[in-house]
Amino acid sequence: MPHAERTPGAPKAGARRVATLAFAAQGVSVAALYTTVPAVTEHLKLAPLLTTAMMVAVALTAGAGSFLGLAAIRRAGPFATMRWAMLTAAAALVLIGSAPDQATVICAYILFGLAVGALDVGVSTRAAAIERAYGRSVFGSFYMAWSVGGVVAALLAAGAARLEWSVADGLNVQAGIVLLLALCMRPHALPSSAPGHSDTLTQPPLGRRLWIRLIPFGLVLLVVYVVESAVSAWSAVYLRQTLAASLTVAPLAYAAYQAGTVVGRAATDRLVHKCGAVAVVRGATLMVACALAGMAAAPSWPFAVLAAGTVGLGASVLAPLSLASAARLRPAASEAVLARLNLFNYAGVVIGGAVSGLLGSTGEFRLAYAAPAALALLLLAAARHFTQPPRGTQPMAARQTRCRHGSAPS
Repeated sequence: MPHAERTPGAPKAGARRVATLAFAAQGVSVAALYTTVPAVTEHLKLAPLLTTAMMVAVALTAGAGSFLGLAAIRRAGPFATMRWAMLTAAAALVLIGSAPDQATVICAYILFGLAVGALDVGVSTRAAAIERAYGRSVFGSFYMAWSVGGVVAALLAAGAARLEWSVADGLNVQAGIVLLLALCMRPHALPSSAPGHSDTLTQPPLGRRLWIRLIPFGLVLLVVYVVESAVSAWSAVYLRQTLAASLTVAPLAYAAYQAGTVVGRAATDRLVHKCGAVAVVRGATLMVACALAGMAAAPSWPFAVLAAGTVGLGASVLAPLSLASAARLRPAASEAVLARLNLFNYAGVVIGGAVSGLLGSTGEFRLAYAAPAALALLLLAAARHFTQPPRGTQPMAARQTRCRHGSAPS
């Protein structure tokens, strides 16, 4: 691991700032990709099935990129992994915008998938270590930065369409933001005394029992990313094709979705401390199911935008709480745990992206949002497995009595 990352006594606040920048860059890059799908499709005259195949390819290659990121973390450390993944994602965005033909844009999307997968495992691993160092829930604040980046990128995409910029110009601006965030990062180590923190690259093996305990969190991630993919990857196309929105308006559903996640994630850590993770997950699940049903039944694009924002508000807490709870199962090997847990993430993206795209290509986009509404209700059974870090010496039971339901013991 680079010497700068092993420096003892480095403040955990500095490490938290670095991780926040990386999460924001990931949010910008993912939003830039998804909100420009209609523009890229129309610019290169791509067939609907080819567009669906490219979105599925991004998810598949992101899964492979997650394991590349795991190998990079063990070899070069989380900071170097995050920075190089961000630089690669920025380069892929530029290549997507400037691609002269279908073959080039397909290669660019694959490159982006590899980069964002490596970045995903890097930021999640770092966030888990930082939460252990703080001894309280902070995962929500990182994902809030992700959402803020997504809102900014979606609004930029809408603005670029309004100003009639070319696809290349719009994506170059987005890539420039990712590049700037990467250059602003500085390496910071966590204090070596942090619980569960280890500088060694030798990790204990993961047993079969751990995988059984991961299943509830994996199922939550699977459903969450089916929803995420349906809204993020296809909401712009849904507004454009089904609800007859303009290219200027089409990115607004994604922007509303991310704005909802900003609000939800800003309150996540406070809600977990007050009510417990189980109650938060159950309430969020019900909100997601109702909002998806509203999105499916939307009579016009303003209703769909409002529903997308509500989906984001509910879904915002589920992924960070899943990752945080899973990482606490084996703190000394959190990067290996999270890399494997990410397989559920990308499986959800593949399923959600493929099904939504296929339904959309046949004119049934409304069904693409109605089906996940029913699927989301399955998460109620998994909620009892969620945990939260203990806070000081205060008994967890005392904290949980503030709400009707509390989290399971850590």
